[in-house]
Amino acid sequence: MTKQTKPIELYYFPTPNGFKISIMLEELGVPYNMNMVDIGAGEQFEEKFLTISPNNKIPAIVDPEGPDGKPVSVFESGAILKYLGQKFNKFYPTDKRKQIQVDEWLMWQMGGFGPMLGQNHHFAIYAPEKIDYAIKRYIDETHRLYKVLNKQLEGKDYIIGEYTIVDIATIGWATLYERQGINISDFPNVKNWIKRMKSRKAVVSGLVLGKEERKKFNLAKNEKAKSVLFNQR
Repeated sequence: MTKQTKPIELYYFPTPNGFKISIMLEELGVPYNMNMVDIGAGEQFEEKFLTISPNNKIPAIVDPEGPDGKPVSVFESGAILKYLGQKFNKFYPTDKRKQIQVDEWLMWQMGGFGPMLGQNHHFAIYAPEKIDYAIKRYIDETHRLYKVLNKQLEGKDYIIGEYTIVDIATIGWATLYERQGINISDFPNVKNWIKRMKSRKAVVSGLVLGKEERKKFNLAKNEKAKSVLFNQR
């Protein structure tokens, strides 16, 4: 495994997407500094952050020991996971066929089991107007995605069989099944996988990073934060 001598700078807020990178860094055991980005206060729109993450979203990293030993910044959680997995040769397989599987399921998470669950949260919990069609649409899609995941986990400990960045990418969203309107007992393979994931020390450490900041956030009651996050600036 590549040795990291200087800390990786993690730009972070404790959300399901932020958890992906906190878990990954904990699993790798490499030095890193956590830089909290207060997304409720709009810090993600500051120019300094935009030079790292032009889409004004967390997470992002700056690796002072990037390719050729030169610093590199990486944004988008899936891209960060793949970068770190390849750099440290952990949780991203070297076998080409397994790489295809990881990439497939990482794209599934990034394009579905993340955005659709996020829309579920938005319309069911945060939207100022409760639109029955939208709530049903995203709860139904959430249910479909859990069904897909449950089928994939049949006979497996982890999503592609071995533990990879796909499991790391997915767990933060899956832990929120209750608020997504999911009865986890309907998906026993997912239920067992969540339990298995939470038995990993690095997963637990990654999920609690910035916990106190998250408690203060309380988006459901924070009108200013909702204005920043859900309105065009």
